[in-house]
Amino acid sequence: MAQIRGRNEGSIFQRPDGSWRGQITIGGKRFSFSAKTRKEVLAWLRKTNAQVDGGLTARGASVPLQEFLESWLVSIKATIRPGTWYQYEMTCRRHILPAFKHFKLNDVTAERIQVLYNTKIKAGAGPRTVRVIHVVLHKVLEHALKLGMIGRNPTNAVTPPRYQPDEMKFYDETQVNQLLLAARGDRNEVLYHLAIVTGMRQSELLALKWSDLDWQKKTLKVQRQLKRGDHENGYYTSPKTKAGKRSINLGAVTLNHLRTSYERQRLERLSAGERWKENDLIFTSTIGTPMNQSNLTKSFKRFLRAAGLPEIRFHDLRHTAASLMLNHGIPPIIVSRRLGHSKVSITLDIYGHLMPEMQNEAADLMDELVTPVVIDMHQTAPELH
Repeated sequence: MAQIRGRNEGSIFQRPDGSWRGQITIGGKRFSFSAKTRKEVLAWLRKTNAQVDGGLTARGASVPLQEFLESWLVSIKATIRPGTWYQYEMTCRRHILPAFKHFKLNDVTAERIQVLYNTKIKAGAGPRTVRVIHVVLHKVLEHALKLGMIGRNPTNAVTPPRYQPDEMKFYDETQVNQLLLAARGDRNEVLYHLAIVTGMRQSELLALKWSDLDWQKKTLKVQRQLKRGDHENGYYTSPKTKAGKRSINLGAVTLNHLRTSYERQRLERLSAGERWKENDLIFTSTIGTPMNQSNLTKSFKRFLRAAGLPEIRFHDLRHTAASLMLNHGIPPIIVSRRLGHSKVSITLDIYGHLMPEMQNEAADLMDELVTPVVIDMHQTAPELH
């Protein structure tokens, strides 16, 4: 027999099999919950009533999370960078949906989110991965909150793991020489060389076109980036910031390497024949299409192992370029412009600790500048002849 509670508070009754069932009406639509004990059903009713008081709607209580996620991804696609959208979509597909695929939007509670984070950590996921999951979930549920579909954002009650960035890795001059010597004859030799002398991002390097290179002025224009993953609307996207569009001066040695690369590509084009897809790219696959970043990462790791070098990421070649420039007296403003940072302060925040030698030189110079010079006023002036 049903036990009637107060108006709009719902009802509880025991079923013939001994289990308990609760019902509540939200916006004219009835919702039910069953459990083994009356206590569990009562807790569900209290929680649901609290959410109704906080703004929970019938739509929010019934829409599957998967449906809402897919709708959210569509709505934000035109508002954020393609690379960011691809990361959000991948996070939803790989991490969030497998955990909550059969849940309603209203069923994604703080407790269940915390269990997801803990499970990921125990399975070996890094803190950064879990932090990304947290950011995406927070954005999804904040959108639902603004639409009035849930009463509160449960991610605000969850504790994600603290993320500590990995210690920056880079090669010294000896290791750079070892890398470039080992790369002689390798298909990616010029790519590695250009990464080190310019500090360009991998996505910028892989989007370079021969038309970006001015042989006479010895400059290379950075005008685009290769998108990761989603190529539905083309291969390229704009640089991260306005400062990302820049012109980088090249040395004579680098230009000679690029001439060699141009000739090598001409031979590859002839060898590929009709399979060649002309994109005017400086660095391509064996048939002229943009290089696959994942494949490049794998081949780079194999190359480092064969060369007997400590393993670093391809992105660490950018750090290597910055450290070489700063430790050899290149002004931070020039380094900042070559790297494409929007402010020199960003360069100093990231790489300031790589300049200990310059700190020592500054200390010695300041000592010299402020040390008083004693002049003997009683010294006899020299005779003039």
